[in-house]
Amino acid sequence: MAQINVIGQNGGRQISLDLPEANKHILHEVVTWQLASRRRGTASTKTRAQVSATGKKMYGQKGTGNARHGNRTVPTFVGGGVAFGPKPRNYGYTLPRKVRQLGLAMALSDRQQENMLTAVDGFGLDGKTKGFIAWAADNGMNGSESVLLVTDDAVVRQAARNVPWVTVLAVAGLNAYDILRHDRLVIDAVALEPAEDETQEEGAA
Repeated sequence: MAQINVIGQNGGRQISLDLPEANKHILHEVVTWQLASRRRGTASTKTRAQVSATGKKMYGQKGTGNARHGNRTVPTFVGGGVAFGPKPRNYGYTLPRKVRQLGLAMALSDRQQENMLTAVDGFGLDGKTKGFIAWAADNGMNGSESVLLVTDDAVVRQAARNVPWVTVLAVAGLNAYDILRHDRLVIDAVALEPAEDETQEEGAA
C-alpha cells in the first residue's frame, strides 16, 4: 500500500493507494496503443489509375530495342503511380479497458516508487507565472527536471503554462504516456483519492 503525502494549503494528510508493481510489457502496450490512436493517418499517394497522363501507347510494340510499354502511368516511370503506397487510414485499435486502467496505475506506481509523485490540495496561486515558479522552488522543483502538472484549477494552469519545463493537463487528460515521459508528476490530491477504490481510466489525447 503506497502512502502519498499531500502538500498545499489543505495538505498535511496522506493518501493510501494500492498501486500495482510496474510491468514494462503492460506499459509498452498502453503507450503503443495511445500513440497509435494519436496518429493522423493522412498520408496518401496516387495509384496508376489516379495519375493524370495520356493513354497513348509510348512507341511501337516491336523494333525499337526497348521493353514493351503501353502506358506512362505505371510505377516503373517517374511521374507514374505508386505501387502499394500509403492511403488515409485509422491507426487506432481497441485495447481492453482493464489493461488501460492497469497501465495508468502502473505509471503512477513508477513515479511514486521514485519519489516523483506530488499530490497537492490548494496551490494558493494568483495566476502569475512568477508565483508558480516561486511555489515550485519551495517544493524542490527548479527546472532541472521535466514536470507534468495535472490540475483542474484554471488559475494554476494559467500560471504554469508558460514555464518551459512544465506540461499542463486537466485531470481528465491524465494518461500513462505523459506521466512516463516526464520526470515528476504533480497532481490534484482529489484526483488520486477516488483511485483508492478504482483507478481513473486513462484518456487517449
